Amino acid sequence: MKFDIVTIFPRMVEAGLAEGVVGRGIERGLLDVRVHDLRDHTTDRHRSVDDVPYGGGPGMVMKPEPLARAVANLRVHRGEPDAVVLLSPQGRRFTQAEAVRMSHLRHIVLLCGRYEGMDERIRTGVATEELSIGDYVLSGGELPALVVVDAIARLVPGVVGDEQSVEQDSFSRGLLDYPHYTRPAEFAGQRVPDVLLSGRHADVRRWRKREALLRTLDRRPDLLDTAALDDEERALLDEIRREREEGAP
Repeated sequence: MKFDIVTIFPRMVEAGLAEGVVGRGIERGLLDVRVHDLRDHTTDRHRSVDDVPYGGGPGMVMKPEPLARAVANLRVHRGEPDAVVLLSPQGRRFTQAEAVRMSHLRHIVLLCGRYEGMDERIRTGVATEELSIGDYVLSGGELPALVVVDAIARLVPGVVGDEQSVEQDSFSRGLLDYPHYTRPAEFAGQRVPDVLLSGRHADVRRWRKREALLRTLDRRPDLLDTAALDDEERALLDEIRREREEGAP
């Protein structure tokens, strides 16, 4: 899968791509991720990428010409992208469902905003979609770009060694993940639940499903409206709700 990231801080992005799952995916040739310095597409001696906003106001606005040139250059040298994504707080929320959708694309261009934002004509004339990673404001689009690449890359076959691990991630089926434990069996006065030490695989599976449902019900009950539950999970959820109505612990 191919990613092109356009930014005025390429080293910031390159550092985030060098380690972990994404770094291994690049080394294995499963991911083709390139970072491009937006200033390489300027024409003045100061390599300017921003200017004052029309109508006045604070801050600076990213100029449309360098961004348009950068994307045009990518089309020539890297091929036609399936999506040109503008990363901004005004975009559609990036979710696990969005990551799954985008993992089926072959080539994604990510445009990292800075300052007060980009000239609106980039959104309407160059970008094909606009994404936000959450309801907060960051200094720029570099961290969101890394988030988007990481979330999508995990879904590319072979990037994560254990495919089952990806399938069981939080949000993959609309549920939060169950609690995880490892050695030692007792730590700081807290003991691993006995069921996980029992060796009874059916009981372990049921416990994990129940804990995932409990965690989701307590922390993100909105997810249960659209979660893909199997028959056993639906029965467990009904059981949990009955217990709570009856005041059981």
